[in-house]
Amino acid sequence: MNNKICIIGLGYVGLPLAHAFSEKYEVVGFDINKPRIDELNSGFDRTLELTENQVKESLKNGMKFTLNVEDIKDCNIYIVTVPTPIDDNNEPDLTPIVKSTETIAKILKKDDIVIYESTVYPGVTEEVCVPILEEFSGLKFNETFFCGYSPERINPGDKEHTVTKILKITSGSTPEIAKKVDNLYKSIITAGTHLAPTIKVAEAAKVIENTQRDVNIALINELAMIFDLMNINTHDVIEAAGTKWNFIKLTPGLVGGHCIGVDPYYLTHKAQSLGYMPNLILGARQINNGMSKLIADKAIKKMVKFDKKLKNANILLLGVTFKENCPDMRNSKVMDIIKELNEYECNVEVYDYWVDRSDKETKHLNFIDELPLNSKKYDSIIVAVGHDKFKEITTDDYKNMSNGEPIIIDVKGIVEKPTWRL
Repeated sequence: MNNKICIIGLGYVGLPLAHAFSEKYEVVGFDINKPRIDELNSGFDRTLELTENQVKESLKNGMKFTLNVEDIKDCNIYIVTVPTPIDDNNEPDLTPIVKSTETIAKILKKDDIVIYESTVYPGVTEEVCVPILEEFSGLKFNETFFCGYSPERINPGDKEHTVTKILKITSGSTPEIAKKVDNLYKSIITAGTHLAPTIKVAEAAKVIENTQRDVNIALINELAMIFDLMNINTHDVIEAAGTKWNFIKLTPGLVGGHCIGVDPYYLTHKAQSLGYMPNLILGARQINNGMSKLIADKAIKKMVKFDKKLKNANILLLGVTFKENCPDMRNSKVMDIIKELNEYECNVEVYDYWVDRSDKETKHLNFIDELPLNSKKYDSIIVAVGHDKFKEITTDDYKNMSNGEPIIIDVKGIVEKPTWRL
């Protein structure tokens, strides 16, 4: 049987994957967001993961972007790449994956394979999704339909480590299906694949990748706070320690985005449900979530030191995305800096040339179109994101934008003479 693949969810993960598969297979991209579908059909990707030429290349290859379930009924492989966020209590929100599974289940046919790429805690595929697939389809798991899990490893904004160049973990619900899933991905992933022995192993491997990184960054962030009290430059310490061959060289900073700041809560949720309290992981989350307040507090304290007013103070925030050189706003901890500064009734202006201002997440922000280089306006400037163009801003530029004594808070270590550096 020829494979006809449906990619459910056309965001940062689904779209590049759909493009890669479209070069060898018949592919339908499905999403419930009509503006997103309309944009893609016109050749535009607002995530900037694909160029206009790449989107149009996919369409030329026969790719169909749709929100009509009728258009995906004749597919035999469904790959789910929807978000798996957390709620206000830092608990997993499985709504997108559940709704997607229900949609697939209503059109599921004999011998179809459903593969999940969304990050989850171990057990979600077989304990949450499979019962839904069985209930709505009337089919029997591992008899008349099958599942796989192959976690995404997309790095938004990274044009070097693209989907086909990142080694892929694969798994399947039976040994035979596992080989089919592995061969499917192997046909497009030039970096190769790693076939995990079970779906739960693959789920666990993904969730600990980001948990390990979160814990490591939390250690660096805590060290930065300690060294700040000692008046020691953290970046100088890291450079020195990094001369040892097995030192993990990380830098302090904000931990946001769709993965590192979210995924550990999936693992801690499962651990706590089994009666284990994951203190180290939760402690790391607490440290990293507290960095926004620390940065805002530093700006406030420096303004007080230089006798600057706080109420109606003009503060410029350079960068609001969760990482450098990409438009991704998901779970950006820069937003928490703005909230903290608003508590002091400061006037916060934002400059970020990467951001699409029509996005609903950014409409409430006070954006400026360009840097007012000779304005003498700002009581404090916070360099929150390390976009390339920000590295070109000079000491004189900061001085000429500042009202009185320049107060430059450097979160990313890219300012030549900052007032304070994380």
